[in-house]
Amino acid sequence: MTETELSPRERTLASLAIFATLVLVVIDGAIANLALPTLTQAFSISESQSIWVVTAYQMALVMFLLPAAALGESLGLRRIFILGVAIFTLASALCAVSPSLPWLVAARFLQGFGSTAVMGLGVALLRHVYPPHLLGRGLGTNALVIALSSAAGPAVGAAILSVASWPWLFAVNLPVGALVLLTSRHLPDPPSSHRRLDGLSILLNAGLFGPLVLGVDRLKSDATQGAALIALGVLCLILLVRRELPQPKPLIPIDLLRVRAFGLAVVASIFCFTGQMAGVLALPFYLQHGLGFSAAVTGLYMIPWPLAVALSAPFAGRLADKVSTGWLCAFGAGCMAVGLGLSALWPPSGNFVWLMAATMLSGIGFGFFQTPNNRTMLLSAPRERSGAAGGMQGTARLSGQTAGALVLTLLFALSSADRAPRLALGIAGLFSLVAGLVSVARVQRSSLAPSSPAL
Repeated sequence: MTETELSPRERTLASLAIFATLVLVVIDGAIANLALPTLTQAFSISESQSIWVVTAYQMALVMFLLPAAALGESLGLRRIFILGVAIFTLASALCAVSPSLPWLVAARFLQGFGSTAVMGLGVALLRHVYPPHLLGRGLGTNALVIALSSAAGPAVGAAILSVASWPWLFAVNLPVGALVLLTSRHLPDPPSSHRRLDGLSILLNAGLFGPLVLGVDRLKSDATQGAALIALGVLCLILLVRRELPQPKPLIPIDLLRVRAFGLAVVASIFCFTGQMAGVLALPFYLQHGLGFSAAVTGLYMIPWPLAVALSAPFAGRLADKVSTGWLCAFGAGCMAVGLGLSALWPPSGNFVWLMAATMLSGIGFGFFQTPNNRTMLLSAPRERSGAAGGMQGTARLSGQTAGALVLTLLFALSSADRAPRLALGIAGLFSLVAGLVSVARVQRSSLAPSSPAL
């Protein structure tokens, strides 16, 4: 079934199935971020150790997202998408019964493995749901759902922690996951390419991202071991690129990265999501440890950012169907940089209204960046490479988010628990600024005619 064959009713049902899955995954991520201070007390661990609950999830995503996208193109987008939801739900049960931090980190890694199909193939399926002239609107709705889920996540997490222990933060996924599996029959089922998967390339891809993440984390405690892991990741990258270059449909979509608009959009996405994750992770620590707020109050103060994304993303999606996405992305990244910078400079004794205004400005900027940038990546790729484009979009996002988590980990290791969150907010603003500059470069270097607003 192709996107042009979907009636309005079929399009609505298919969209609901995809969006329901995103709600499941995004709320879980938002809850996990909020739970980090609680987990430090539950397992008697340090702040830097607790961040591995997030980092393990992100690491699994970046290691296996591109292979999941390739598997979706080979065996069918819908089949692999549903399999990912099933694995994610099972891993949620393992998280809920975790007796120790290593168990929880391992279960979160499995959750991330299941999420690769959801995060990579969900956007690819949307391209088969919406025709090109409505894709910006569909991606705007997608961003709206993600933002509302992100806004609800802290409140849901705070509500659960106020009446129950932390394992219920993950147990709540079980009935939702079962419901998502029931609705997945409405998804489109585009024909698969039956492409052959290269097992060695998949191993090299995992060997690229895994050692890099572990190496950066080990640099502080053991510089020699950390440098060796980073060197191993770089070696795997070189071997992977050499192996994939002659392939017509490589695991790493080198063919798509050669397209200037696609490549610059990927770079901008990595920088923007690095800033976004560093800022989102720093805020709970700043509010709870720096200002002494409870988990419930912190959850309320975390809502303005995703709520602002929810308000701006659909509007940005409609604009992206009409005007240059490069300028929209530059504007959004600039707003995000200003908002994060103001948050970092905000005095603890100041009026909290201004801090919330700064986080809302960051959210508005992120909404204006995310949707147009995703549209550029999807429409820059041939339709039969939708899976690879979706996988690369997810890889860029998750590489940035993993880098953002590692930034905060390093700052906690190198600075005090009081200073690290504010430093992270300032550094996050700098990453956002770079994303805006890259988006401007995309406009200046674009060789497309002015009448084509997609890029």
